[in-house]
Amino acid sequence: MDSINRIINVILALVAMLVIGSVGYMVLEGWSFFEGLYMTVISLTTVGFGEVRPLGYSGRVFTILLIFSGIGLMFYVVSTITQMVVEGQLKDVVGRRRLQKSIRNLKDHYIICGFGRIGEVIARELHNNGIPIVVVDNDPERLPVLERSGYLHLFGNATQEDLLIAAGIDRAKGLVSVCSSDADNVYIVLTARSLNPNLNIVARAGETGSEQKLLRAGANNVISPYELGGHRMAQTILRPTVVDFMDMAMGEGIDLSLEEIPVGGGAEIIGLPLKDSGIRQRLDLIIVAIKRLDGTMLFNPQPDTVILPGDTLIALGSKVNLDKLMHMVEA
Repeated sequence: MDSINRIINVILALVAMLVIGSVGYMVLEGWSFFEGLYMTVISLTTVGFGEVRPLGYSGRVFTILLIFSGIGLMFYVVSTITQMVVEGQLKDVVGRRRLQKSIRNLKDHYIICGFGRIGEVIARELHNNGIPIVVVDNDPERLPVLERSGYLHLFGNATQEDLLIAAGIDRAKGLVSVCSSDADNVYIVLTARSLNPNLNIVARAGETGSEQKLLRAGANNVISPYELGGHRMAQTILRPTVVDFMDMAMGEGIDLSLEEIPVGGGAEIIGLPLKDSGIRQRLDLIIVAIKRLDGTMLFNPQPDTVILPGDTLIALGSKVNLDKLMHMVEA
C-alpha cells in the first residue's frame, strides 16, 4: 500500500508541475494552454528546443524558476523510484533470510512436497492442529497463495536433494509427497528415505500400480485419492449413517473427536485392565481399539484387556477429555 501511495504522489507532483507551468505562461505571456504546456515540457526535460515565442523579462524569470523546480522534481521522481526498487529487493532478501532461519530452527516438522489442491488441504489440516510444516513447490502461480497463508515454504523442485536438506529433512518427523507426477513422488520418496531412514513418509499415487513402487521406494503409507474418493462415495450410498457419524467424529466445530493416543512408558495406567484404568469412568471416553507395539489391532477391546507399554489407544469422546487422557498417558 505504501508503494502505491508513493507512485500516486509522483504522478500528482508531475501533473501539478505541468499545470502550474502551463498556467504561468498563459498569465505572464498570454499564450494558449497548449503553447504553455509545450514550453513547460521542453523546459522540464531540458531537451534544448527553441522557445515557442520570444519571452519577456517575466517569462524568462518564470522559466528559470520552472527549470530549477523541474530539476528538483526529477530528483524526487528518480530517488523515489530507486528507493522503491532497493526496498523491494531488500525486503525480498530479508524475507528469504528470515524464512531460512525459521526453517533451520524447526524440529519434528513435516515437509509437504506439492501445494496443489491436496497439498493445500494437508497443509491446512496440519497447521490447524499445531504441527509445524514446510511446503516445497515449484509452481510460480502458487507462491502468492503460500505467502498469504504464512506457511514456511521453499520454491523449487522437491526432487532435488539440496532443497530437501534446506527444508530440514534431517530434523523432520515426516514427509508428504503429493506432486501430480507419480514419477516425481517415487523419486522424492527414494531421496527422502536415503536422507532420513527414520522419516515417516506418506505419498500420493495417481496411477494403478504406483502404490507398490512407492512402497518399495520407502513410503510408509500410500494413498490413492481416486480410489479413496470412489470408496467414500460408495459408502455414502451403502452406509450413509456410518459415514455421517465418521464425518461428525473427525470433523471440526463439535465437541466430539476420534483420536489416537500413544501410551508412554511411564504412564500410570500401564498394566491395568481397561475397566480399572478410569478412562471410561472418569473421562467418559470410549476405547474403540488398541494398537499393540507389534502392529496388532484389537478392535472393541474387552474390559479386562490390559494396557501395555507402547500401546496406541483409539479413543472417542469430547476433545477436552481426550486432551486429559493424552496428558495422563504421555509420561
